[in-house]
Amino acid sequence: MTPQEIHARLTERFGDAIGPWTEPERGDPHIAVAPGSLHAVCAFLRDDPELKFDYLQLISGVDWTDRLSSVYHLMSLSHGHGVVLRVDLERGNPRVASVADLWPTADWHEREAWDLLGIVYEGHPGLRRILLPEDWEGHPLRKDYAAPAAYHGVTNA
Repeated sequence: MTPQEIHARLTERFGDAIGPWTEPERGDPHIAVAPGSLHAVCAFLRDDPELKFDYLQLISGVDWTDRLSSVYHLMSLSHGHGVVLRVDLERGNPRVASVADLWPTADWHEREAWDLLGIVYEGHPGLRRILLPEDWEGHPLRKDYAAPAAYHGVTNA
């Protein structure tokens, strides 16, 4: 099934929660999904026998300056098709449902996006730092992040 056909199936099922199929000049073609519908859309993609997205390749976070995004690369190893979903989130309160209950591989991907960008994955079984020390302040891949002058006596100079 092509990504455009998958987009049509999702639009038929979820209506306005599905944004347009987008082929940007740079980056991966993707389907936009409303944040409040992400979990239901992902469960449908995984469980529908004609789609059967049984493999979550990766989740990445993106800082667009005015908003953050969580991007999901999904594959169906059974059917040999793939799709990319993008969820745009409010910069001041970037929250979306965790999909770790659908694909256990989401666990560390979501932790990384939270650690580095501050995206909160609601319902995640253990959302905590994965790369940075537990007492680190802020999320260093955000474009508005100001690096501390020192960390435990080690200066930034």
